[in-house]
Amino acid sequence: MSIELKALEPSKRGSCPEEYSFGGTFSDHMFTQNYDPENGWHNAEISPYHALSLDPSAAVLHYSQEIFEGLKAYRTPEGKINLFRPEENFKRFNRSAKRMVMPEVDVDFHLEALTELIKLDHAWVPNQEGSSLYIRPTMIATSSKLGLGASAAYCHYIIVGPAGAYFQEGFNPVSVYIADTYRRAVVGGVGEAKTGGNYAASLFVSEEVAKLGYSQVLWLDAIEGKYIEEVGAMNICFVYDNKKIVTPALSGSILPGITRDSILKLAPALGYEVSEERLDITQILADIKSGKITEAFGCGTAAVISPVGNLCLKGEDHIINNNVSGKVAKHLYDELTGIQYGTKEDRFGWVKTIDV
Repeated sequence: MSIELKALEPSKRGSCPEEYSFGGTFSDHMFTQNYDPENGWHNAEISPYHALSLDPSAAVLHYSQEIFEGLKAYRTPEGKINLFRPEENFKRFNRSAKRMVMPEVDVDFHLEALTELIKLDHAWVPNQEGSSLYIRPTMIATSSKLGLGASAAYCHYIIVGPAGAYFQEGFNPVSVYIADTYRRAVVGGVGEAKTGGNYAASLFVSEEVAKLGYSQVLWLDAIEGKYIEEVGAMNICFVYDNKKIVTPALSGSILPGITRDSILKLAPALGYEVSEERLDITQILADIKSGKITEAFGCGTAAVISPVGNLCLKGEDHIINNNVSGKVAKHLYDELTGIQYGTKEDRFGWVKTIDV
């Protein structure tokens, strides 16, 4: 299938502004395509950024049948643009689609659509240190129906925009509140799919603890309420004795993060041990108190790696590494971002470079 290009005249196109916020500024164009059983995916086009028109009875508005992804493009010192493991995001997109009873998108075509969009809007990729172009592929159910059931029609689109640091703290440690009453997801549910309902379910606690000065919520399992799952916008890792990185094993209710997977592959090459385990929050807090845990950090596309300096449970703070950034997190951050920005060797073949 070919992609129709409906680009703005060059004189009407913009570029990356001097000031922007994460997820608040978008480029000139977007990619869209539609699906129905008779035609499959069709009407693929890149056109000026525009509002979507939906019937008030569209299935996405009533039954939350939607998925999305998050990845980034990085400006190299030579002016080229790097994508980091985009195929893995598009494979996860399809796993989410399958779980939400939605049509899959061919991975190669998805990458082609994104590449063409970035080539057109390359002036929106920022070049400030630590900045990037955030990419949000999305699929929504568009059938006009109020009867409960999977939609027949869908819209798939990609929007992009410049992004700076996800957390205002930058690389300084964030404080995390452990949810001891509310739960994010359950094994057998949709916790491992990147669908909006997971995040909607997290908002109540997130907003409440933000008033207390905590940046994120750490979620526990929904059955026993004792095993660590993930942080609101990130997976979580703990460092033992400055050398062993431990993260919760994927359980079916934890999002399989691309950054998480990258750390599990990169860290051994840098001399660290890695382990995926079922982590009891009581034991983790005891290991923080004893000093066995020397660091903790979150990892995800938005923040890349974010040190965690404090875990709070039922009003009691548990300070990690004197609430300062640790050397393991910084080492991993420098190596991973170096690969992404093209300043360090890509020994894993993770980067796809776009010439513009």
